[in-house]
Amino acid sequence: MTVRSPTRISPPQTENHTQPNTTIQTVVVTPKRASGGFALLDSLQRHGVEYIFGYPGGAILPIYDDLYKVEATSGIKHILVRHEQGASHAADGYARATGKVGVCFGTSGPGATNLVTGIATAYMDSIPMIVVTGQVARASIGTDAFQETDIYGITLPIVKHSYVVRDPKDMARIVAEAFHIASTGRPGPVLIDVPKDVALEEFDYVPVEPGSVKLPGYRPTVKGNPRQINAAIQLISESSRPLLYVGGGAIASGAHAEVKELAELFNIPVTTTLMGIGVFDEHHPLALGMLGMHGTAYANFAVTDCDLLICVGARFDDRVTGKLDEFASKAKVIHIDIDPAEVGKNRAPEVPIVGDVRNVLVDLLRRCKQTGTKAKPNQNQEWLNLINRWREEYPLIVPQHSDSISPQEVIVEIGRQAPHAFYTTDVGQHQMWAAQFLKNGPRRWISSAGLGTMGFGVPAAMGAKVAFPDEEVICISGDASFQMCLQELGTLAQYGINVKTLILNNGWQGMVRQWQQAFYGERYSCSNMEVGMPDIEFLTKAYGIKGMVISKREELQDAIAEMLAHNGPVVVDVRVTRDENCYPMVAPGKNNAQMIGLPKQPPTTATEPVYCGHCGTKNLPTHNFCSECGNKL
Repeated sequence: MTVRSPTRISPPQTENHTQPNTTIQTVVVTPKRASGGFALLDSLQRHGVEYIFGYPGGAILPIYDDLYKVEATSGIKHILVRHEQGASHAADGYARATGKVGVCFGTSGPGATNLVTGIATAYMDSIPMIVVTGQVARASIGTDAFQETDIYGITLPIVKHSYVVRDPKDMARIVAEAFHIASTGRPGPVLIDVPKDVALEEFDYVPVEPGSVKLPGYRPTVKGNPRQINAAIQLISESSRPLLYVGGGAIASGAHAEVKELAELFNIPVTTTLMGIGVFDEHHPLALGMLGMHGTAYANFAVTDCDLLICVGARFDDRVTGKLDEFASKAKVIHIDIDPAEVGKNRAPEVPIVGDVRNVLVDLLRRCKQTGTKAKPNQNQEWLNLINRWREEYPLIVPQHSDSISPQEVIVEIGRQAPHAFYTTDVGQHQMWAAQFLKNGPRRWISSAGLGTMGFGVPAAMGAKVAFPDEEVICISGDASFQMCLQELGTLAQYGINVKTLILNNGWQGMVRQWQQAFYGERYSCSNMEVGMPDIEFLTKAYGIKGMVISKREELQDAIAEMLAHNGPVVVDVRVTRDENCYPMVAPGKNNAQMIGLPKQPPTTATEPVYCGHCGTKNLPTHNFCSECGNKL
């Protein structure tokens, strides 16, 4: 299997692991006597950093001391989290919401290791982030000094690149390189490990401006090969059952408009991954929603029956493909991705195109305009008719139980009352229901996809809210996930960060329970969370935050309206149906068309409509000719 080697600059050549022939263009300025800590903070400010999420400790105290001296005048605001994992998730959420590089701080030893889950989360989802860790003094490295860990070595598999700063004179260059690496090509987290004495040491500081570094060993391919683009256009022109499969790469490159233009030019249905949610308007008639393990039935049927799969910024993840050798088995594949390591890793494409997704689509669309290439009349109409029939036959279901609130009802109601909010989620059933029923805009869906990190939701919402204080930010969580990082309620309270958290509380680790029911003989080992469950309303009040409980359907609408109207953070505990399962579901080892939990279909009767193959109009089964265009049915 191919790994992500192109995204890491290797091999490290110097003590601080940079290329020896790095060239730097700097403006001639008079050096200023400053500490390594000041150089770090000044460099961060020059790169547009507005917020740092962090937690102090012994090895990083010199940097925090410099922060104390400059914070009032620097334009950087530090957000004190209650756990370093919260810092990394908050920086991640900030980056996903803004498209900018998120920044987090942690001290050496346990502070650094507490950041690891957040670093891995960002790495798996290709999120740009700078992680600054304190380290023991240079002379103590390798001696098992107090609170020493080799965070550089620990994080090697989960960062795009990393540095240990051995000389404060390198600080400005390293920060400039780190931002360039984190935010270009396939984005990802970069680690900067700063020994305590490096942060304290004074030297003649010369700033390095953003964009001034040149890394000869790091040159991501951003323009697609014209010959391959022409080959892709040819396949699209010949296809009668095309499907656009769009992932997080389209979000990262800002290719929303281009995806829409391509879909409309050739009448191509669009399905997205969990990471790609928001890239395409889900109210659009060509939108099929998410595909994969808990995707819509019509998206999964479409990917099974398509004759051309156009993969845009996605990586053929196992939760999307199901049984890989049966995924889109009837289709030719066009794969567009900026990371050459992903192209052909799981599925060999007929037309591979390496480049920035937006750049490739811009060039492809320009070529189509130059040649007058577009969909032929009725080229895909039978395909669209078939998909529309699947929509009607296999819709997403919102159950209504007489004695409890279904989780789907809660998601639909919050989506109705706050349609334009930023939504973060934790991981589990609630995440999948939110993905199915919310209709998100670009960058307004923030969820841990690749790593599946419980505890991500609240701190990620915190990061998004400080970035957009005037926007509504809502975290959808579960009772198990919420308890992973609930200490960040203290951060919300301290800074008045107006995040609304909606907990779908069923008393279980919901997705674990569902798998135990379906695949482990209903042996519910260690998945019930009722014993020891805190009273969430009282808990939030202890932090000085408004808490609410909803247990009846008739309370739901007004309570959500009250939550949204409150000026301050709110946590709402919604007691939902205890044993609700998330469907549809592709079982492990099955192909995408083999879903369980689909709505039962009534027997075929004479009342089923007939769709016109020419114009798509729905006709009564008794009609022999289309009522709209007159064509024979």
